[in-house]
Amino acid sequence: MQAFVNTINSYIWSDALIYFALGAGLFFSIKTKFLQVRLFREMVNLIFSGKSSAKGISTFQALTVSLSGRVGTGNIAGVAAAIGFGGPGAVFWMWIVAFLGASTSFIECTLGQIYKEEIDGQYRGGPAYYIEKAMGQKWYAWTFSIAAILAVGLLLPGVQANSIGNAVELVLGGGEIIDTIMGPLSSTKITSSIVVVTLLGFIIFGGVKRIANFTQVIVPFMAFAYIIIALAIIGLNLNRIPEILNLILSDAFTPMAGFGAAVGWGVKRGIYSNEAGQGTAPHAAAAAEVDHPAQQGLVQAFAVYIDTLFVCSATAFMILITGAYNVHNDEGSSPGFIIQNLSATADANSPAFTQYALETSLPGMGATFVAIALFFFAFTTILAYYYQAETNIAYIRRTIKIPGDIFLLKIALLIAVFYGANKTASVAWGLGDIGVGLMAWLNIMSIVIIFFISKPAIKALKDYETQKQLNVEKYSFDPASLGIENAEFWDKRSKETKKTS
Repeated sequence: MQAFVNTINSYIWSDALIYFALGAGLFFSIKTKFLQVRLFREMVNLIFSGKSSAKGISTFQALTVSLSGRVGTGNIAGVAAAIGFGGPGAVFWMWIVAFLGASTSFIECTLGQIYKEEIDGQYRGGPAYYIEKAMGQKWYAWTFSIAAILAVGLLLPGVQANSIGNAVELVLGGGEIIDTIMGPLSSTKITSSIVVVTLLGFIIFGGVKRIANFTQVIVPFMAFAYIIIALAIIGLNLNRIPEILNLILSDAFTPMAGFGAAVGWGVKRGIYSNEAGQGTAPHAAAAAEVDHPAQQGLVQAFAVYIDTLFVCSATAFMILITGAYNVHNDEGSSPGFIIQNLSATADANSPAFTQYALETSLPGMGATFVAIALFFFAFTTILAYYYQAETNIAYIRRTIKIPGDIFLLKIALLIAVFYGANKTASVAWGLGDIGVGLMAWLNIMSIVIIFFISKPAIKALKDYETQKQLNVEKYSFDPASLGIENAEFWDKRSKETKKTS
């Protein structure tokens, strides 16, 4: 199974995808005049500006729903894997893909808002919707939609659940080994996976509003607590910060694990963590109730910063300051370690590096805190995955209605969570990488093509900035006046606004 997964990933995650993602981020940064710097203050101001409605969630709720997808096991185990396989320099490339990816996230999330629909009393949108409406290619939209359901409904939830199981097992031990139809499993992992599946089932059967209400409380609290602990550890080692920064920057361009490994793992885990270009964030962005599509695009661009520059960086500094990492040497005929500070059994694909790092600084409680933080991060990420899969099923339902499809999705996702929690970390991450890679290829390709067809996101940005300069009391969006076609939701709203004014 591992060999099969590795072979598929070698094709999907070739250098072509890595440099395509970086190139697209740079291209959109230039075309938006580096909005990630120019409009940083506006991003922050917009976070708490929107209100929810009966049909849509608030700007802040949409941010937390998307953050629940972004801030997950990638911030804890993903950073460890980037360092473990790409060396400390991979952290620099995570920063680069986050900085450039903020503009990519703006483009895809603004498109999600522009082409959203109202389905069964809820706002729905995402890549499948804007691919059909802006590209005019329904077959491509269906391809993305099916790939997304496969990725976020079956492949990616297992990664999150696996990290929860591994973190709990590291704290409590493996317990009794039980023979099952899946092979010998530890009682600790079985118990933790049952708890996750039970809680998950309760929430996903409650609908998107319950997901939004849960994530808007849990995500900010856990992210804040995690960063505070990280800052405390970093603060106790302030004298080592220049040394760590020098290690990251020097290893970024003359990497011990090879330049390809540093860039590849930095970009791969960067995209997995912050999701810029992956095509997942537009689903939550489309669900927001806003006055102008660019507003949610800017908020989602800021979410990339929160994920990578704050949470991922906190993890990376903790690991590097405490020296709680190994760097694998996968090149040549004799794989081994370039750096080995931990036992060879410490899996770089698991949260072990981060747990060892905190345990070094907070003996007796560090590993437990990581397990708790990881539980909430991973749990809310699985909720975000479910919502994204449900949105793509809603897209397919516009053409074909399959009886019980949503119910089947919920059951399949719960099974995938249980399965992933009990499999090896390498297999779980490998399957997750396949899902991320498929979505990234299809989505980044689509937003680049859409740009050259009609530039709808850029037109929306210019319109928003024009209204901002005019100090309008209330922003509005009229796609027809901007030459944007097939934005039926906003066309209808614009006409209704003109009638009442």
